Amino acid sequence: MWVEVFAVGPPDREYLHPCGRVSGRHTLGVVTDTPTPYAVSDLLDLLDLREVGTLRTGWSVDAAEGLTAEGLAAEGLAAEGLAAEVGRGQQAARVFRGASQKQRYERTFGGQLLAQAIVAAGRTVVADPAGRGRLLHSTHTTFLLSGADTDDVHYVVEPLSDGRSFSTRRVCAVQHGTLLALVTASFQEVSDGWDHAEPMPADVPGPETLPNVAQALAGVPEPYAVVCILDGPIELRHVEGHLYAGPRPDLVARQGVWLRSRRTLPDTPIIHAAFLAYASDYSILESVLRRHGTAWSDPRLRQASLDHSMWFHRTGRADEWVLHAGHSPSASGGRGLGLGRMYAADGTLLASIAQEGMLRLKS
Repeated sequence: MWVEVFAVGPPDREYLHPCGRVSGRHTLGVVTDTPTPYAVSDLLDLLDLREVGTLRTGWSVDAAEGLTAEGLAAEGLAAEGLAAEVGRGQQAARVFRGASQKQRYERTFGGQLLAQAIVAAGRTVVADPAGRGRLLHSTHTTFLLSGADTDDVHYVVEPLSDGRSFSTRRVCAVQHGTLLALVTASFQEVSDGWDHAEPMPADVPGPETLPNVAQALAGVPEPYAVVCILDGPIELRHVEGHLYAGPRPDLVARQGVWLRSRRTLPDTPIIHAAFLAYASDYSILESVLRRHGTAWSDPRLRQASLDHSMWFHRTGRADEWVLHAGHSPSASGGRGLGLGRMYAADGTLLASIAQEGMLRLKS
């Protein structure tokens, strides 16, 4: 693959470091005025990506390199025939830059990469001629490496296709020349068709009846994930109780979590989709932890997201309560699989999620 860089867009502007906005911190339900170097900044600010340039990406086949006559003959091709078959591709990719959330564990959060990639891809999709819009309907993500949470991430968006009904984009999340994640995002023209949905689980208590995380953790010594959860942009209320301070006694591979943005969001579908994708990475693997009697605070736990897929069935608001109903059908080989469905409070099925992660207990 070869690339050429061409600078486009408005002149550079200074980005406020995520920690610079923090004026207070939640500590076990108490707000203090002491900024902390690991406080999580406002996600909406991080989704305000700046376009910084374009890349010409492509591929070509050198008929004289790496090919043997025997191998080509077996495929029924001559060297020049393979070059003609594969050919040379060239297209312009648009590049966006986004700030990173400062995390206590000093790595980029997978949900941040996914949310920013969604917004970057959406910025390159033109509404269909009828004006009804092309909405995000699926993402498929492979997480490759962890990045530094102190540095910006660039998102290289390649236009794979723009058909009559669908548009597909491939997004490479890159930091200092290292590929962190690869996201394929597909958008569909709004259209009518068959409609059915799996109903929301019955007898789930509403979010108003459940304690928020700060209330639930009052008086509990700070576990590993508390700071990010309390200072984060998403409010969470666990139906079966949280896993931040310790495991639960019932070893079941399912759970429910109510979630919503801590602030009102603009009426932009791609922003709500990005928030839901971000929020899904908070708890999608917790069903695995529940089944095996483990909590986030366990110092032996080693966790990393491997891949993530999400299907957006219907539009919804991430700043209103959404139920994330999850379960885990399998864990093996140091990996755990989490499946989830997101419902609006009125029972509308908004999205389905699948994610596999590395989950190990260090001996």
